[in-house]
Amino acid sequence: MIRVLLADDQALVRGALAAMLALEPDIEVVAQVGSGEEVLEAARRTVPDVALLDVQMPGRDGLEVTADLRAALPSCRVVICTTFGRPGYFARAMENGASGFVVKDAPPEHLVDTVRRVHAGLRVVDPALAAESLASGSSPLTARERDVLRAARQGGTVAEIARSLHLSAGTVRNHLSAAIGKTGAGTRAEAALIADEHGWL
Repeated sequence: MIRVLLADDQALVRGALAAMLALEPDIEVVAQVGSGEEVLEAARRTVPDVALLDVQMPGRDGLEVTADLRAALPSCRVVICTTFGRPGYFARAMENGASGFVVKDAPPEHLVDTVRRVHAGLRVVDPALAAESLASGSSPLTARERDVLRAARQGGTVAEIARSLHLSAGTVRNHLSAAIGKTGAGTRAEAALIADEHGWL
């Protein structure tokens, strides 16, 4: 049996995926969680062979959790299963050790096949998305610039962003300025939107 962990913040989607996978004679869903923070504990408890992770979840996203999961349980392979097939998401998923990347509007049999192939040690990615990712290049943002833009998406003043990230206001301004320049934006809100659309956040 292929033991699968599901992580998706939408209960309906999570339940539908679990029900679909449960129909397969060689797949068992051993855990279902609704946030990135719950993944590691559930994985340590159930020791899945494959983890299907959504990208956008409350707290820590699936891309961040992928790296932690691969470090904590190297035998568990990760498939990113997302609504958003963005090149930046794809690139970060691969950098963090994902073995597969599928979009949620793919046919059900494709997801099942992906689980089986990843479990067998293969990498499964959408060729068009891989090509688009190569063409668009990697994210120009540093890790700290991404952190600052994520915080800026929530609104708030520079001082509030600085407090939330334990940085000085001057450092936050410098990172925002660099991010605005690298994205070609006019404002920090526009920079965050552009970065998000490219999957860099």
